[in-house]
Amino acid sequence: MIPTLWALVLASKGQPAGLLIVLFVAGSFIMRSAGVIMNDLADRSFDRRVTRTQTRPLASGALRPWHAILFLGVLLAIAVSLLFFLNPLTIRLGPVALALAAIYPFTKRFFRVPQLFLGLAFGWGAVMAWAAVRNQLDPATWLLFSATICWALAYDTIYALQDIEDDLRIGVNSSAILFGSHVWIAVGIIETLMLGLLATAGWLENLNPAFYGGLAGVAGFLSQQVLRLRGEVSPAEAFAMFKQHTIIGLVLLVGIWVGTL
Repeated sequence: MIPTLWALVLASKGQPAGLLIVLFVAGSFIMRSAGVIMNDLADRSFDRRVTRTQTRPLASGALRPWHAILFLGVLLAIAVSLLFFLNPLTIRLGPVALALAAIYPFTKRFFRVPQLFLGLAFGWGAVMAWAAVRNQLDPATWLLFSATICWALAYDTIYALQDIEDDLRIGVNSSAILFGSHVWIAVGIIETLMLGLLATAGWLENLNPAFYGGLAGVAGFLSQQVLRLRGEVSPAEAFAMFKQHTIIGLVLLVGIWVGTL
């Protein structure tokens, strides 16, 4: 949800329409829920073999696949109905969001960095939100989209640290496995790129210095995370660091809004 709000606020110069906020908050919740269902359907055989996920409803047998498919259909029907409140350009972009969400779960089987594809899926909402405000896609749109991809790659690499042993055992790919002992360097580079992309988008959209002050504060906090990743990180600590990115996203949202004033 947060990247769509970044786009709504930036594209509208800090004054997003109330209807668009409602539509994209609801759409983010519904499509994320649908994405989780598709992910758990695709991964239920893997999830049974991973300590952290073996109690998920489909993996444990508490729910049948047809239950999930039925509810997925309901969620997608609601998501499609929300699209009809938006302009034609945004409607045309909608199927891409569904395709990305459906493909992502399978990338773990053949792609070394599935978190990159997750970023594509999560970032597409920002592209749609921008189109909904301006009815066009500007250079800043793609900078914001790219920043979201980097952000997801960084925080989901941290998240994946919880499952390295199980993923290695069952043959699932992840960026945490690929980066190995250099994960702190990789995350640091990716987050630096994210901040650079956001700064460039802010410059193109003429945000004021307050926005860059917010970016500097976020950079300081992220640097502390990166330094912590140099050492041994427990699964509980990795999950706690992952959850901190919600606050980071909200701080960036406030910074974008203040930067438009």
